[in-house]
Amino acid sequence: MKRFKTEYPGIFYRETKRTGGKGVEKVYYAVYKKDGKVVEAKLGRQYKDDLTPARANQKRTALIEGREQTPKEKREAERAAKSVEESRWTIAKLWDEYCVVNSENKVLSHEKRKFDVHLRDTIGKKEPTELLPLDVDRLRIALQKKGKRTTAARILELLRRTISFGVKKGLISPIPFKIEIPRLNNQTTEDLNQTQLKNLISVLNADKDQIAANVMRLALFTGMRRSEIFKLKWSDIDFEKGFIKIVDPKGGRDQSIPLNESAKSVFQGIDKNTDTPFVFPGRKKDTHLTDCRESFKRIAKNANLPDTFRPLHGLRHVYASMLASSGKVDMYTLQKLLTHKSPVM
Repeated sequence: MKRFKTEYPGIFYRETKRTGGKGVEKVYYAVYKKDGKVVEAKLGRQYKDDLTPARANQKRTALIEGREQTPKEKREAERAAKSVEESRWTIAKLWDEYCVVNSENKVLSHEKRKFDVHLRDTIGKKEPTELLPLDVDRLRIALQKKGKRTTAARILELLRRTISFGVKKGLISPIPFKIEIPRLNNQTTEDLNQTQLKNLISVLNADKDQIAANVMRLALFTGMRRSEIFKLKWSDIDFEKGFIKIVDPKGGRDQSIPLNESAKSVFQGIDKNTDTPFVFPGRKKDTHLTDCRESFKRIAKNANLPDTFRPLHGLRHVYASMLASSGKVDMYTLQKLLTHKSPVM
């Protein structure tokens, strides 16, 4: 393409088809020396970049003085920055890798949400070596000020676990300080006295949502977790031998627990839907129930249960507490009934 000189030394243009319009337009170039070498740099287009010979000359001066980069230099700088960024093992990147490696972890979906909400766009952007104790303190204090002491402990445990994973896999070096987890008083067992239990049973019998009532009854009579109850299939219940099979529980391997008379009566009172394998079917075909939160809250309120009492997990505690205080069940048996990995729980 033919060069056309301008009135400014070192500035010339070529004519080419106009971008985004009819006709032709000028594309300006600069010629100058850099580090003893002659450089020819494209500056921009007449219409698209609103460039004139005078403005092109100003750009050439800025290039010579190092105040501006050529488009090629900018592209190379962007590629280099992208390469550096991709090689950085940020906390968020380490967490994403942890999720890939531990994809079978059943509580990972909950932890992913917590990480995304509390860490990804803040501390998560940093490399562990950039992390300061002050960063951790500010995160903890911010959550505790909102009354989220338990959340603070969970989030800091996620952070510590993520960094430990990176160190274990040889991706990063250990950080020079210890991430302290706030101590929680989680040893309090939720329990109900006899009056509260009678009130609850009465409310369960009278409530309009008998699906939610049956879920709560099973939590009380079997000590099963919410997810385990929701996922129950009729094929998991062996009425003849008297066992309930818990498939894919939180603890890992499938478990079996005894089908006691109280739980058996609950199952026998449920109309079996032949269109679904689930005891508590969901709204869509081949799905199970996932939540009855509003009904659980209403039942707990009508039964005058304590405000801090968790309708399902609390009933699991009640089940365990009643067995433990009965004097007829040893701790090892209780551990197996609750499908805990350790008797410490």
